[in-house]
Amino acid sequence: MAKFSIFSSDTTRRIAEADSVAVIGLGRFGSSLALELMAGGTEVLGIDLDEELVQALNGELTQVVRADSTKEEVLRQLAVDEFDRVVVAIGDDISASILTCSVLLGMKTPVIWAKAVDDRHGLILEQLGVHHVIYPEKDMGRRLAHLVRGNALDYIEVDKGYALVKASAPAVLLGRRLGDTGLRSAYGVTVAAFKKPAGEWRNADQDTVLDEGDTILVVGPTSSAEGFAQLR
Repeated sequence: MAKFSIFSSDTTRRIAEADSVAVIGLGRFGSSLALELMAGGTEVLGIDLDEELVQALNGELTQVVRADSTKEEVLRQLAVDEFDRVVVAIGDDISASILTCSVLLGMKTPVIWAKAVDDRHGLILEQLGVHHVIYPEKDMGRRLAHLVRGNALDYIEVDKGYALVKASAPAVLLGRRLGDTGLRSAYGVTVAAFKKPAGEWRNADQDTVLDEGDTILVVGPTSSAEGFAQLR
């Protein structure tokens, strides 16, 4: 029999009607995601079978419930079928992750994001028809590798073969209008934004002049953007 924390179906329906997300699985990844969503003003219904995880987030999320997400009747009772966006962040029980996604797909959930712990898990989720399959550990490992081997301050792969890199402004750009540097033809990248040491991020344009100590965001093919970040 499914077990629940005390909850109100009226409350979960109200959450579903707002700018909201249901997060199923409240381990390190799921809880971090749920708390970040809350910090950004998005209401969150959190669901997990572990009583300790549920109690730890009680009062931190809009509503948090102990429940078995593999049961369709349970998810309907929690009004999860009324949410437009659901994240399945279950990582320690692959069977529960797959069953939960299958139930959500059967309920015609518009957008499902699901965490995969490995390629095999991810392949099954993709074959089920999950809209967005994510690999947090793999993605973080790849991102860290790009940072460790170079001078980039941060790195985001926008798509395969194309990246956004945060770096210190190199000497070749200092004291000159960006429009006069021939940056794109010489290096194959574009400076999208810049930040002064004590300032805020601003969009860059042809008239932007960078100084020593400035930080820039460079976009372009991954190899070009990373290569440019190595310049001093």
